[in-house]
Formats: sequence, structure tokens, C-alpha cells
Amino acid sequence: MNRPPHFHVGALLPHEWIFGGFFLVQWLRLLWLDGPADPDACAYLALLLVNGAMLASCGWHPTPARWQVRLWFYPVVMNLVFFTMHSAILKVAPHPCDAALRAIDEWCFGALLSVRAQTIASPVLTEVMSLCYLVLFPYLLISWIDCARRGPHLLRRLSVGLFSIYGLGFLGYSLVPAAGPHLAFPDQFGGPLRGWAITAFNARVVAGGSNGVDVFPSLHCAVTAFLLHFDRRHSPRRFRWLVVPCAGLWLATVYLRYHYFIDVLAGFALAAFGCWLTDRRAEWQILRHRSLS
Repeated sequence: MNRPPHFHVGALLPHEWIFGGFFLVQWLRLLWLDGPADPDACAYLALLLVNGAMLASCGWHPTPARWQVRLWFYPVVMNLVFFTMHSAILKVAPHPCDAALRAIDEWCFGALLSVRAQTIASPVLTEVMSLCYLVLFPYLLISWIDCARRGPHLLRRLSVGLFSIYGLGFLGYSLVPAAGPHLAFPDQFGGPLRGWAITAFNARVVAGGSNGVDVFPSLHCAVTAFLLHFDRRHSPRRFRWLVVPCAGLWLATVYLRYHYFIDVLAGFALAAFGCWLTDRRAEWQILRHRSLS
């Protein structure tokens, strides 16, 4: 039978446990508070069952085609869940946590860090920060397509870290829902940030692409930091091209008033976990391969 290398029938990858755990936690919380007939509870139960059926199917008969379904399932589900999680989260955590996150900023800096950043604001800097903030989307797409082109082994390695980060990040959204300083505390700022075409485009992307609770942790920081770590080993040229724009993106999360300081720290901590998980699993696979040789 043609199986991908290092595959164990019936073994789940770390991100599959984490995403399955997220589906289970959300379903149980909705079941407890709103009952089994709640539409969101039904949706998360369906995701949990489909996830389990897909993994079981691949585990019993791991053909290359089923492995492709297994790898591509999570980017599809990740986007589906992200854009539909607002109502489900506010049912189980109806009080947004912006005030608590703001209090951490004020304890550390005496005010919201994004308010402090007003002192350096300018249209040119806002344009640059807006451009950097947009880097996540092409970076994520290019990385996924490149790894898919280079084979299932590398795509599986990317998936372990990347979707572990997304699964835990979504759990963070559900436990600490918040809208961000620009929506929760607009009165704290002297006025909107001024820029030109890129600033306006980025503002439209954020307004249309946010689900309203996607603040803690900062997945913009977590995902780009993980991708840089991954690329440093697997695509050094892309790493060199994108390390500076990604550093700008990390600054932009606060400068553009989308995130609190603690969101950024949590994002980096999540990235570190994703990097560790990916590297440890790769080391385990190498050791196991040697033991079987």
C-alpha cells in the first residue's frame, strides 16, 4: 500500500487533537447553556463528527487521496469556523473582555499602548503599518501552496504547527472575547489614523474580515512568527524577504489599534509552542525512522 512516510495508522497529529478538542469544548459549552437544539451547538457537533469520520477513514485506509483530504480539511474548516464563531462565542461568553485587556495595558504603560503610539503617528507611517498588517494573508497563502507543491511530508509538518496555533487561538477567542481598542475605546484616541489608499484598503479588509471577537491572542503575530521560524529552515530566501515586513506587522497590531499589548505577548507564546511542537515531532519522526532502519 502506498502510504506517506512515517505514517502510523490510527495516530492523530497534534493539531488534529487540538482542533477536535476545540470543537468538543465549544459544543459542550453550548450544550450546557443553550441545549442540544441550539443551531451553533448543532454546528459544532457536526464539525466534531465530520472531523472524527474523516480521521477514522484515513486511519483505516490511508490512501494518498484520503491523506490530501486530511491535510486540506483544516484550512477549510479554519476559515469556516472563524467567520461563523461570533454568535457561538457570545452565547457562552457574553461579556467581552476588552476592559480586562485594557487594564493590563494601563498597568504596564499607564495607558493603552495604542494611545501611547499616537505620539509617532503620521500618514506615511500609517501607510507603512497598514501595508505590513496585510502581509499575513499572502504569506499564509504562499507558504501553504509552496509546501503543498513540495509534497505531503512538508505540508504535514507545516500543518502540525500552523493549525495547532489556530485551534488554540480560536479557543482563546472563545474564552477571552474582545473587539480591540479601535472598537471598544474609540474615545481614547484623538481621531482616526490618517493615511491614503493602503490605509483605506486595510481598514476595509479588517472591517469585513473580523468576526468581532478575534483579539486575544493575536493570531497575526502568532502565525507570522511561526511561519518565519518554519521558513528559516525550509525556505531561507522567503525568510529573508519577509522578516522585516513581519516585524512591521507585529508593531502594526498595536499602532493600528487592533490589539492590546497582552494579545501580542500571547501570540508570540502561542507561536513558540507551535514551533516547539513542529520541531519535536520532526525529531521524533527522525528517531523512529532510525530505530526502524
